[in-house]
Amino acid sequence: MITIIRISGMVKVNADIASTLDRFRLRRKYACVVIEETPENLGMLKKVRSFVAYGKTDEKVLQELIEKRGQPFDKTKKLNAKEIAEKIMKNKSMKDLEIKPFFRLHPPRKGINSKQHFPKGVLGDNQEKINELIRRMLW
Repeated sequence: MITIIRISGMVKVNADIASTLDRFRLRRKYACVVIEETPENLGMLKKVRSFVAYGKTDEKVLQELIEKRGQPFDKTKKLNAKEIAEKIMKNKSMKDLEIKPFFRLHPPRKGINSKQHFPKGVLGDNQEKINELIRRMLW
């Protein structure tokens, strides 16, 4: 599974890129989605790589993300984060699990360099470092 976090805002964004971010459900800054790794998704991801940070996530971080920031459609229900994380890793959709398909995160602790790509900043493919970034954005 690939986790995508929108880093840049909405000012002066090309219409093609804005529609691609909208398809990913990344409509505001520091929104996060978890998608499966398909050729279509990778093509769209390549198009918006200068506006997002992405990388492969592990099940433990996904469980933390669901536990702290997951929102069920029905607010009266409690979430079982471990069970939901296992099902998502097996390519079950969040809609079927009755959880909202995006997560709203805080700005990261200790800041980020949001203007440069991965080795110096956070934009683009962060490989396994995305897990550390997600943890810094969960308060």
